[in-house]
Parts: sequence; C-alpha cells; structure tokens
Amino acid sequence: MSEIKTATRLNAYLPHYGNDMNKVFEELRKVGINYVDINFPQQTVGIPAEKMKKMLDQNGLRPNGMEMRFEDHYINGDLGNLDDKIYRDAIEMCKQAVDYCREIGGTMINIWSAHDGFDYSFQIDYLKVWQRIVNACQEIADYAPDIKFSIEYKPYEPRGYAFVDSMGILGMMLKDIDRKNFGVLLDYCHMLMKHENPAMASELFASRNELFGVHINDGYGVHDDGLMVGTVTPFKTLEFLYYMKKYNFNGMYYFDTAPVIEDPSQETIKNIEMLKYLLNLLDRVGMDKIDKVINENDAIKARDLLLDFMKN
Repeated sequence: MSEIKTATRLNAYLPHYGNDMNKVFEELRKVGINYVDINFPQQTVGIPAEKMKKMLDQNGLRPNGMEMRFEDHYINGDLGNLDDKIYRDAIEMCKQAVDYCREIGGTMINIWSAHDGFDYSFQIDYLKVWQRIVNACQEIADYAPDIKFSIEYKPYEPRGYAFVDSMGILGMMLKDIDRKNFGVLLDYCHMLMKHENPAMASELFASRNELFGVHINDGYGVHDDGLMVGTVTPFKTLEFLYYMKKYNFNGMYYFDTAPVIEDPSQETIKNIEMLKYLLNLLDRVGMDKIDKVINENDAIKARDLLLDFMKN
C-alpha cells in the first residue's frame, strides 16, 4: 500500500501540552501522523511561518495546508457577510492564509464558512449571499492559482441552517465559481448529519476530480459527534473508502475526531489503525468483486458482501 497521508486535530492536543506547538508535533510524530493541517489564524498566532516550518521539519512532519476558522466579528457571516468591511476582512484573511501556507510549504486551504447561514425565515437575501460567496471564492482562487482550495459543507451548527449545506448545493456553487483550483472537502460526520450517504458524495466528487480532502470520523447523524473512525457506521465507512480507492484519491485523511474523556494520542493511534484496516479489507475482499456486486444492483448480494467483509 502506498503512503497514506494522515493529519489530525491539533486542538485536541494543544491543551494537553500547554499550547506548545513543538511538543504537539513531537507527539504526532510518535503516534504515526505524517502531515499537518493548521487552523488559521488561531494556531499561527505568535508563530512566524519560518518558525512553524522549522518545527515541522525537526519532527519529520510535512505541511498539508490551512484550515480557515472564522471567529469573533464574523458571527453574522464570513465570505457571505453583507457588511462590506467584514466581507473584505474575510477575503483578506484567506489571502493571508495563502501566504502563510506557501511559506511553510503547504498546498491547500480548506474553507468552512461557519457563520454563513441563517436562523429565521425572511432573514437573508439568498441570491445576494450566494453571489458574494461565489465572488469571494473567485477572487481568492485567482489570487493563488498554485494553491488548492476546498469548501467544507455542513448542514447546520452553529447556525440553524448553513448556507452551503450539502453535496448538491456545493456542486452548484463549484459550477458558479468555475475555477479548477476549487474543490470539495468531505466531512464524514457532516454528511451523516445531512442524511446523505457519504459514499455517494465520494464517488460524485472524486469522479470529477473535485475531491481535494477528507475529514474522517463517525457519529450518530444528529450532531457533529466526531467519534473514532468506523465505530458507529463501519459499513458506510467502507463504502465511502471504496470509492476513494477506486478513484485513486491521494489527498489527506484528516482525523476530525474530538476526544473528550479519551487520550488524544491513543485515539489517533486507533484512527490510523482502523483506516489502514478498512483500506486493506477492501483489497482482501477484492475491488473487482465489490464492483461486480454493485453493478448487479441486487440487495441480497449486497447483504452477502457485508458478511464477506465480516469474515475477512
């Protein structure tokens, strides 16, 4: 098996290590993580890009990119904010993330527009917000054609309705953005919350070369649980990974799990172990065999395939 690119939530580690980023990087190397995604700007405060790169190099970690985190004055919207000053701030923050990303050797910016959404009927002008987001993404894409940008959708939380809430809405938005360096980051829990089948999104976007990254985790489909990989919906996770393997996905598997009473290092070890196990399981059962079952469109044979997975 070729190298699997893995990263994990830094904010699950930072409180355990006195917010000392170098100590966190040391621990990530020990548990088997090989790449890093950094929340921007929160996890770069007081750490110049040159220093961040040095810490990564010292610990044998490679930078993947930045995770945009809009906070504070963005509470009423970020890339869709109707206040021109805040709107420009959000765009400029993305450009600053690009500059930092380049300096540390990263190649990707993931955008989760946490506050673009609404809570009430008649609260926003949907078309106006849509166009502002599209225009912002086009400007950011044109600022850095050498950088990949992904949009991470989520159906709700913190707003009652997120603006970019599903695979369908995001697919429409990518068409309007119309930039080859803009794609999708799929968060497994977010898809469960939307009552989507994660495998459907992984095939549709991967087949279009629009799948740039993955946040892999698990949950019960109501909240953003962030549970360990494969612990609640193992068969759905297998099908999700099947399509990523089928389309030769070579991006980041970011463990977006949220240990509360669990030790973060032990949780990361188990996530890596489960991911490798499931990917190997697909090979043991056989990609061709799985493909044959799918093409037969037979629920009984699909059920038998699940039993084959358990036997292997």
